[in-house]
Amino acid sequence: MMQIKTRPYKKIHFGISLGLTVFYSSAIVIIPLLGLLIHSLGIGISGILEVFTDERIRSALYLSFTVGFVSALLNLFIGFLFAWVLVRYQFPFKKFFDTLIDLPFTLPTAVAGIALTTIYSETGIIGSFFAEWGIQIAYTPVGIVIALVFIGFPFVVRTVQPVIEELPKELEESARCLGATPFQTFTRVLLPELWPSLLAGTGMAFARSIGEYGSVVFISGNLPGKTEILPLLIVTKLEQYEYEKATSIAIVMLLSSFFFMFLINLLQERASKKLT
Repeated sequence: MMQIKTRPYKKIHFGISLGLTVFYSSAIVIIPLLGLLIHSLGIGISGILEVFTDERIRSALYLSFTVGFVSALLNLFIGFLFAWVLVRYQFPFKKFFDTLIDLPFTLPTAVAGIALTTIYSETGIIGSFFAEWGIQIAYTPVGIVIALVFIGFPFVVRTVQPVIEELPKELEESARCLGATPFQTFTRVLLPELWPSLLAGTGMAFARSIGEYGSVVFISGNLPGKTEILPLLIVTKLEQYEYEKATSIAIVMLLSSFFFMFLINLLQERASKKLT
């Protein structure tokens, strides 16, 4: 009896998928990063270390990572609160508010920056109220943090929300039947389950905050040494044809962001292993 040979469709589909994945990841991520690293070879280690000796660059570096860290912590609490309310409570216009969460994803960052500056300036709706008490929000690091919270909290919400939806309510009911208080139920039963997703969302919000430009450039005021962020400083150096300094700043941002993201992913992996 003649046997008919069948083609290994799964292997073919895997080969095509793998090829497309490698092609797009190379064209979009790997090749541009390699180009940046190759260009930095002409600068040398001394050129990269010069970033830390320039007072203006050092101030921008400190400001960018400080406001990024503060905004990431705020997004951790705000994002979790939004996700918890959307999952556990029923209220009018819930679908509208759920859709509103994604607005920072679709809204052009420049539009967000102009809107926030208008609201929080001394003549704005909110800024004028604080101005009466001698508190300035726009054109200060506080304004930068507000802008970064606005563009970063959806990352935490959309990362944590599915995990909360999958949590069985029997866990809470069992803990309460055993005499646990609401605080003990949250810290010992729910938080260990949510911690990996919280770390993932916070890490993405932090990474976005460090490289954010459009929503920050207006509300920051761009004062050198005070409210000037690294992405803006890179653009400034490029406009002044100081390509080596711009590349050096970009390399420092790249290495720093990779280090922090690697650390966050490591913590997330350890937290996930504890659950298994």
